[in-house]
Amino acid sequence: MKRMMTALAATATFAAAPLMAETITQASPHSVPATMDALQAAVEGAGATIFARVDHAAGAASVDMELADAELLIFGNPMLGTPAMQADIHAGLQLPLRVLVYAGDDGTVVAYETVETLFGGLDVPLDAEFAQKMTGALAALTGKAVAE
Repeated sequence: MKRMMTALAATATFAAAPLMAETITQASPHSVPATMDALQAAVEGAGATIFARVDHAAGAASVDMELADAELLIFGNPMLGTPAMQADIHAGLQLPLRVLVYAGDDGTVVAYETVETLFGGLDVPLDAEFAQKMTGALAALTGKAVAE
């Protein structure tokens, strides 16, 4: 019985986690590829490392399925990510940072999870300078991607 209660509590905790996630979205006046190009240029201009640019629509097309334009940029800066992982190695499950650009019902959308969401439940101090810099970087970089 104790094992069942522990399993139920763990399931409830994991089931509730997505409900607590906060995703920031911004509309872009540009196409998905143009927005992603602008985001990539902003990230590179800031000196961060781009690890991958994933074209989800192309992946879907490769298996004869359809998906609206959607691209994911995976990037980071060890000066910010390393302290997060030093605080809690499980931060490595959330890093590098990711921004999704996709074709929504009303146009192109840029989306990313907040730093609080990424590190929620971990021993990563959200008031630390590196966490605040991550928050600022995500806002600034995505802001450049959606600029007119």
